Amino acid sequence: MAQERDVTREAVGGAGRDSVREIDEWRRRIDVIDDQLMRLLNSRSACAVEIGRLKRALGLPAYSPEREAWILERVMRENPGPLDPTAVKRVFERVIDESRRLERLAVEADQEGR
Repeated sequence: MAQERDVTREAVGGAGRDSVREIDEWRRRIDVIDDQLMRLLNSRSACAVEIGRLKRALGLPAYSPEREAWILERVMRENPGPLDPTAVKRVFERVIDESRRLERLAVEADQEGR
């Protein structure tokens, strides 16, 4: 990506260089946001693992379709944009899928450890 930016800088003159700098600033901001997202997603995943362990201890099923539907409805409703509600739903479906996978792996690890 650095080479792309260098080529872009060479290809543009005067005012274009300011635009390239502005793009770089936006990209740095995205990098910071990506780091925040990664921390938040890992924190959320750790919560899901603990919930999975508690569900197992209580004899509850790991899969909770009502809860998942509630989460999806809530994030679509509370979404301020610019992502449209369907895009937000798809992102959260993936996050939930990964959380469910981690819950399952935690339960399997607990079973193997016994």
